[in-house]
Amino acid sequence: MNFGRTRSSSPGAVLTALAAAQFTVMLATSIVNVALPQIRAGVGLSDGDITWVVNAYGLAFGALLLAGGRAADLLGRRRVLLAGLALFAGSSLAAGLATTPGVLIAARAVQGLGAATIAPAALALTMGLFPSGAGRGRALGVWGAVSGAGGAGGVLLGGVLTQAWGWPWIFHSVALLAVLVLLAVVALVPQTAGQKDGGFDLWGTATVTLALTCLVWGLTTARGAGWTDTRVVGALIGAAALLAAFAAIERRRPDALIPPRLFTTGRVAAGNLLMALLGSVWIALFFFLPLYQQQVLGMSPLATGAGQLPLAVANMLGAALAPAVARRIGGTATVVLALLTEAAGLLWLSGMRTDGSYLVDVLGPSILVGLGLSVAFVQLTALAVEGVPTQDAGLAGGLVNTTRQVGGAIGLAALATLAGSVTSHSSGQPPLAALTAGYQTAFAVSAAILTLTALLAVPLTRGTRPTRDTGARHPVATAVSR
Repeated sequence: MNFGRTRSSSPGAVLTALAAAQFTVMLATSIVNVALPQIRAGVGLSDGDITWVVNAYGLAFGALLLAGGRAADLLGRRRVLLAGLALFAGSSLAAGLATTPGVLIAARAVQGLGAATIAPAALALTMGLFPSGAGRGRALGVWGAVSGAGGAGGVLLGGVLTQAWGWPWIFHSVALLAVLVLLAVVALVPQTAGQKDGGFDLWGTATVTLALTCLVWGLTTARGAGWTDTRVVGALIGAAALLAAFAAIERRRPDALIPPRLFTTGRVAAGNLLMALLGSVWIALFFFLPLYQQQVLGMSPLATGAGQLPLAVANMLGAALAPAVARRIGGTATVVLALLTEAAGLLWLSGMRTDGSYLVDVLGPSILVGLGLSVAFVQLTALAVEGVPTQDAGLAGGLVNTTRQVGGAIGLAALATLAGSVTSHSSGQPPLAALTAGYQTAFAVSAAILTLTALLAVPLTRGTRPTRDTGARHPVATAVSR
């Protein structure tokens, strides 16, 4: 697929616009975390509804990523990216103007739909811009840096805006950023055309979307209702049945949403499995850490956000170094080292104290976590798109984002339930000690998950060699072609 007429934009400028789109998506994932108490008071949310300010976005995002990736391949990646950014900006503005719980939660769900079209389209365009070699490694380093910086930066910006101007501005700022990114894409990213052959797998898309919706909804509801609640059990059974139906549909479809050819080359399955495990602790980290800082250490929203800066800086540094490290020691060693580094940081966090301090209990482990997280993200993203046919690049991008989001929903649900159980069984202790015990357990289990992931990565990534620059074509109109 060719972009059409050549634009004068350099590959670096195009990458900047696409990375900004990914940053915007990740920013919206975490920017609400610090402001949840103020949002609850502002629109009259109940204790049960407040979680849906986070979950409505994550559910729509995770459930619709595959559909968004396939739409990008069929309709044109630039076109779908622009539509997603416009939808994202409008829904963000609506969320900031909301005065009732229903409007706010609905706006967050539509925001998630926009994110589900932005993320795979932007990643596919990036993979086309840097088809192979060290250039792709550097591009993925940028991708990892902005993804991690978006997660940590969201907490920082959320704290600043909430304390300075109030919670609506966390959504207004995201809307403004989405508009600026949309204008940058219009100006810098050349036009693309969709595939002329193949169709949209409507039944497969509907089935897997409903399955993921049931799965994510069941897991997030279990945090409050319990694992034995009939709604939770029904949702999980429904998810299993729908996934089985999806597998049966895909075997008979010539234009399957997840075609078997996607797994016949490269290491797509391995990359997605490991990314799901990484995601299971990623989202939980940005959920529990701000809570510990505010509820136990007594830090303000602004101070809590500022406290994420070292993690963000470490994340960007790790992402920048990841390609060079992989070229020197190989992909397998890089992934394992990164996962163990993050696990060490999480284990350090599990020793947090009720009478602790930011400098002693948070700063050091945050740096380790940021370094490990970014390097692992870069390498596993590269692994998940390695060897994928160019016509399926959008789908591969959607798939790896889906596994991270769904893995995050599973991990957050399980870890939040575990932390809550530990806290409730620590009733004989002071309230802050009981809360801290729950957070300690969540971080300790997260460290164990990543250690097991590192061990699993050894056989799954064996043979991943250092990459070498192949002298890929420079002109954007050629390099980003399919």
